[in-house]
Amino acid sequence: MFMQIISHTPTWVWALLAFLIYRGVLASVDREVTLKKLSIMPLIMLALSWQGVSTVFGVTPLPMLCWLLAAAVAATLNWRLFRKERVIAYPERGVVFQRGSWLPLMLMMGIFLTKYAVGVTLAMHPGLAHDAAFTAVVCALYGVFNGMFIGRLLRVVSLYHNAQPAQGAYNGQLNG
Repeated sequence: MFMQIISHTPTWVWALLAFLIYRGVLASVDREVTLKKLSIMPLIMLALSWQGVSTVFGVTPLPMLCWLLAAAVAATLNWRLFRKERVIAYPERGVVFQRGSWLPLMLMMGIFLTKYAVGVTLAMHPGLAHDAAFTAVVCALYGVFNGMFIGRLLRVVSLYHNAQPAQGAYNGQLNG
């Protein structure tokens, strides 16, 4: 049965998985990045999650409420627990230095595997799409993953906007 599931998986799913793994490995390395580039993966994950919720469960109160509440809680917790020393903002250069972390890869795999498992489960048991408990759990799970991405991004953006430009950062270049 496992091989049948794998063989019926569209090729684009494997390409997406490879892309997410690639991006997750990149995030594990210390790097400087612009806020624009930093926001790409959270927005892609938000789109994947939103597509998963809206196409499977519809834009109805239960899935939206479960997703929103879980995302809000996770974003708030991530905001509060985010270790500020993992990011150094350089607003004068328009970048942030971010310590490498495996967390983005884990979050991306969480969303991907949830979406994949839901797809397989619903292909085998389509009636679950109308089960309130199944809907609530899946939508809350998507919300937690997205909330963590969103909370982390908002915290980095906040640190960036509150950072003081380095005094004399360009003095050496201008005077030397």
